Amino acid sequence: MVGRNDPCLCGSGKKYKKCCESKAAFIIEEVQSEELERILQSFYEEYPERRDLNEYLALVKKWSDPLQRYLIEEMIEAIVIDEFFFHYKPEIWENYMKKQQKKNIRPSVVKVLETWSDPRVFIGEVVAVDEAYMSVKSIFEDETIRLRRESEKPVPIGVHVYCFILPDGTSKDNHYLAVSSLIFFPTDHKKVFSQFRKLYDSEKELSITAFLKENGIVFWKLLGEDGYEGGEFTNFESGVLLNAIEFLEKNDREPGKLVEIVEDYLVEQQPNARKDVAIAAGAIRFGQEHGFFEPLTITVKEIAEWFEVSTSSLNKYYNDLNTYYSSKE
Repeated sequence: MVGRNDPCLCGSGKKYKKCCESKAAFIIEEVQSEELERILQSFYEEYPERRDLNEYLALVKKWSDPLQRYLIEEMIEAIVIDEFFFHYKPEIWENYMKKQQKKNIRPSVVKVLETWSDPRVFIGEVVAVDEAYMSVKSIFEDETIRLRRESEKPVPIGVHVYCFILPDGTSKDNHYLAVSSLIFFPTDHKKVFSQFRKLYDSEKELSITAFLKENGIVFWKLLGEDGYEGGEFTNFESGVLLNAIEFLEKNDREPGKLVEIVEDYLVEQQPNARKDVAIAAGAIRFGQEHGFFEPLTITVKEIAEWFEVSTSSLNKYYNDLNTYYSSKE
């Protein structure tokens, strides 16, 4: 085994600690991360077992009865599966962890698994975002965690998130990953989180975990009553996207890449438009000129007329999108 002060094996002439040690650490961390991800994925592939299925289905029914008017069945099932494993039948997860600790020979992985005995639900507001993590402040107490991002999709400040969390394996304080579903809520529903916090304050004799176990359905019902249907975009943002998609579909064009760009633009730039159709019109001109769909024989004036906006409003958001897109290239 090469020592930190020995010549590096790559032949650079430098000491190992000044050369390839950091690269080796990065590779080890990457392998460990992949192994932990495999362990999480395997859990959801193996469980619930047949003997637990009736209990799980009974819990799905208990949640579906009050929530099916607000959320689609697939989303309810995704929420309930974690409730089942971590609130109602935690022994399933505990036994799985014990098996994994016996099976794994990599000491660093076993060390992480020892901290994974008790996944907990976390509801909070995103207060900062960087390349790999977002800082999320609990709605219940003065706790801010660093939650690993699951993709490169932009995350706006001010949205709320819901998930079950585990330490992320980096050994850094307050660094977590989402066990499975990481759900974002658009800013339209901020008042729901204040309502839910007040409900918790009125039941202070309960721990946060006990409160969330007892009031999980209440939380989702409050969101449903406030108009939440499972989407990540605000009503305004959805209006922009739906208007742009409607135009393209009526003209037999595929939304494709254009919609992806507009989604990211809306989330990152948070444009302060008076009308959602003004941004949609600007997006169509932007998509046409960048070749994101098969060209249409249509003028800028005709696009503006279709959306019933002025050409100046159309051009403002066309230029905004151009500037945003150029900054990403």
